Amino acid sequence: MKHYLKKLEDTIREHWDQKALCDYEGESFTYADLAKHIEMFRLFLNESGITKRNKMAICARNSARWAIAFWDINVNGCVAVPLLADFHPNSVSALTNHSDSVMLFTDEDIWKKLNPAQMPALKAAINVKDSTLLWHRDEQVAQAWENRENLFLQQHPSGMKPEQVSYSTKNWDKLAIINYTSGTTGNPKGVMLTYGALSDTDDFANSHFPNEPGETIVSMLPMAHMYGLAIEFIHPNVDGVTVYFLGKTPSPTTLLKAMRDVQPYMVVTVPLVMEKVYASSIKPALEKMRMLLNIPRVNKLIYSTVRKKLITAFGGKVRCFIMGGAALKPEVEQCFQKMRLPFTVGYGMTEACPLLGWEWWTDFVPGSCGKPVHEIRIDSADPKNVAGEIQARGRNITVGYYKNPEANAVAFTDDGWFRTGDLGTIDDEGNIFIRGRIKSMILNSSGQNIYPEEVESVLSGCPYVVESIVVDRNGKLVALVYADIPDDMNAEAKNRIPEQIRTAANKALPVYSKISKVELMDLPFEKTPKMSIKRYLYK
Repeated sequence: MKHYLKKLEDTIREHWDQKALCDYEGESFTYADLAKHIEMFRLFLNESGITKRNKMAICARNSARWAIAFWDINVNGCVAVPLLADFHPNSVSALTNHSDSVMLFTDEDIWKKLNPAQMPALKAAINVKDSTLLWHRDEQVAQAWENRENLFLQQHPSGMKPEQVSYSTKNWDKLAIINYTSGTTGNPKGVMLTYGALSDTDDFANSHFPNEPGETIVSMLPMAHMYGLAIEFIHPNVDGVTVYFLGKTPSPTTLLKAMRDVQPYMVVTVPLVMEKVYASSIKPALEKMRMLLNIPRVNKLIYSTVRKKLITAFGGKVRCFIMGGAALKPEVEQCFQKMRLPFTVGYGMTEACPLLGWEWWTDFVPGSCGKPVHEIRIDSADPKNVAGEIQARGRNITVGYYKNPEANAVAFTDDGWFRTGDLGTIDDEGNIFIRGRIKSMILNSSGQNIYPEEVESVLSGCPYVVESIVVDRNGKLVALVYADIPDDMNAEAKNRIPEQIRTAANKALPVYSKISKVELMDLPFEKTPKMSIKRYLYK
């Protein structure tokens, strides 16, 4: 396995003048520019008194300069702490403080809402947008930052050359990232991931969805999450792929325009985005040809035509759509299978950097979340038929939670396997099927285990349902549903919707998990930054 920083070093040397990082319809940086920034940061560290292994937080919207700040920190042996720009200011301050970060890369708007007194270890704050100094507590750090350009010119009076690029890779087991995850219950935990974990993820990605220098990708997922950081940015960029950042969450029109302009080789997204594409474009088109879909040879031609149009809409060069973070609605999954769309739904979590399960679309089993990336076991006497906790181990797995001995004590089994907290089964071919979260499981009066996520999957295919959660109320299952109801529907018809949903769902559910009542929610469910529903708020 090759260290990802060795790959970055080789790529910079071989593709010196190629674009590396770009803001869509904004500024761009070549690999030569990136090398210069990394070198300036190294010289700054030497002058500032800040040593390797110090933590540095990044809290800003995705951008090419965000990516440069990450490489500056990561390549030079410090620990990157990516924080979501949408976090509440109090959370940003608390996590910067908890991580012991000595520097914070952010923007002026976010910084104005923070209180330096709540971050006593912080020495300086840097504006990601233009690299200016926003604030400092340490004069030596401030002077070194302001003088870094001069330091670079003194060291490289004729400019930096490709052959001068050399990055340390003697750090496999060293801490590279602290990534805070809020989960769906409790307080955020700082997941510690090593350089070896990042290298392992990149190595797996190369062997399963490889890329080529000069190809392009659009980054639209938050890089404060490992899914976006590892799969959409680090893996492509170290291989010579030009990464284009969209910044703020784009409108559908802006997103598709960017895809057409950039022509990415891969689209990394969440199921919700592709479900919206299906509902707004694919489903209406297929419904117009419903009768023709009943003719065997004709339906293959129709599905093929729809697939080509969809790939064209995403730039025409997409070899794979990778979806993660949640299950895909069964109706959408079945349609994509019929279209032979090159897609896969992966399984992962921050603690796995982030991959636990994956399978190429041609071998993907509907309803599964792929095969194990490394070692997976089910804590069950009958892993094929009786759900048990999914447990994992491998080089990609976290080494623990930062300054959280309580969480570390329960995160691993006595023999060293990581407890995912997910319930699942695994078939004879190694396909993983998630049944739910251990904390969400409901035990009914007859001793039957009920997994709310499985019931919610059925609900997702019912009319009007946008999202739902299933809860236990006095021994009965109640479905809380946020629905998409037409504005022009009369009151009598609206009142019938809950019972229509309940009846439709119960037709597909076994007796022990039938829904007794459906309650409509006025607003969408509150979400975590990872867009998981905060279940603990709805009982």
